[in-house]
Formats: sequence, structure tokens, C-alpha cells
Amino acid sequence: MHAIRLIGIDIDGTLLNSSFQVSAADLRALQSAHSRGVEIALVTGRRHQFALPVASSLGVSVTLISSNGAIINSSEGAVVHRNFLPLETARDVVRQMADFRENTVLTFDRERKGALVVETTEFLDVALNRWMQKNSEYLEVVQPLEDSLTEPPVQLTLCGSVGRMREAQELLFDPALEPRITVLRTQYDVRDLCIVDVLNRGCTKGDGLRRWAEYRGIDRRQVMAIGDNYNDIEMLEFAGVPVVMGNACDELKQNGWMVTLENNHSGVAHALETVLGA
Repeated sequence: MHAIRLIGIDIDGTLLNSSFQVSAADLRALQSAHSRGVEIALVTGRRHQFALPVASSLGVSVTLISSNGAIINSSEGAVVHRNFLPLETARDVVRQMADFRENTVLTFDRERKGALVVETTEFLDVALNRWMQKNSEYLEVVQPLEDSLTEPPVQLTLCGSVGRMREAQELLFDPALEPRITVLRTQYDVRDLCIVDVLNRGCTKGDGLRRWAEYRGIDRRQVMAIGDNYNDIEMLEFAGVPVVMGNACDELKQNGWMVTLENNHSGVAHALETVLGA
């Protein structure tokens, strides 16, 4: 096995437990890895500002690969890469998903009100109550939603029940649209919740982690990745050492990848100790 130089770690369902906390064991393991010269990257579907408090809580320098690989910020805060959804493509997606307006959130690269834009909050207040509360100061209601598209968004997100989002994904397979976009899915069956992110073609967590590894001159065989959901697949496929959380769905555990403990049992620490040693 090649010596690990970079670890890419998902946040929700991986680094955070069900109480949205980083366990003491995971924190110690990450700090120990960092002290041994291993770089830490948080690779998340969260937008940068929403992921930043988690990164800051680790007490070590952390690269942030946010919005499913669309934006990369170095540990010093410098923007290394941006990959937005082209404006005309975003308009076409909004038109195509007209029946899903109450399920739609547009994310823009802004750190103020209007970073997140919706047409209505009625459904989201119920489906994503905690997320809505945490992001309320950045949320803006625009009717119709198309009026907010004056600049390219980072991504368009749809959320709802698993069945409803299956219908949404079928619409996104439109032959005129599909070649221009990437569709990523995060699914929580126990909550009957599915989040579908629409990004620029080729934009994934795997692409973001690859770009950062190349920027740092790190061979993919020296990269470890830990994730728990469908939007982590490309990142796990890229990494030389892919690790799936114990709380992941069975489908992700069928690829021959190492399976660690659940997020409520410090699975990140267990994986790091197994691969890097105590």
C-alpha cells in the first residue's frame, strides 16, 4: 500500500454523527493524521459557508471541496477552482422542472442573502426544517424562480420523498438536457428523503478531489476517501483507498471497498486507525 498523503472525507452521515457532531474519537484521529503530515479535505454537498463551521471545529488546517466538487478552497481560504452551472443550462433545467418548483433550491456563490433562492418555503420548511433554520439568513424567495438567474448558479437542488425525486430524475434524463449536466443523488431511506443536485457536466466530488490531488502533486494511490452516500461514489472510485461507512446503504457496500463502523460509532476514526495505524 502506498503511504496516504491526502484524505477526502464527506461530512453528513460520515464525519458528523446523527446529532450533527464530530465525535471525540474522530477528532483525535484526524488531528493525529494531520500531525503526521496527512492532508485533510472535507468533500461535501454543503455549500462552502455551511461547511466552514465543521472544518473550523477540527482544529487543523482543512481544504474545503464544497457543493459536490464545484468549489475548492485551500486551507488558507484561497479559491482554487470554481465550476458553475452555465446560465442557459440552469434556465433550461428550471423550465424542465416546472412541476417541482416547491422542491427546488438554487445555490449561488454569494455569502449573503440570496446565496440560496427558492420560489416558496412551504414544503422545504417541513422537509428540511433544520437546514432551513441554519440557512435562513442566506435564503431569499424569488417569484418566479427564473428571475433569480442573472448569473450562473453553483447548482440546482431538488428535494422530496424518494418516489417524488425518482420522478424528477426521470425528467432530467431529457436528451436535450442530460449531456450538459451532472445529476447526483443523496438518499436517506429511513427518512424517505432524497436530495438531487444538478451541476455542470463532469462536476462531482470525485472530480473535485482529483483536481486538488493533482494541484498538490499527490498520486491517486496516496488518496483515501470516506463516504456514505450515492453522491460519494465518484470520490470513492477515484481514491486509491476507498472506505464506505457502516451506515451506508447495502448497494455501496457491494463494490469491494473497505467498510468501516457507522457514523454513530466513530467510523472515521476506525478507518484511519485501520489504514494509517494507531
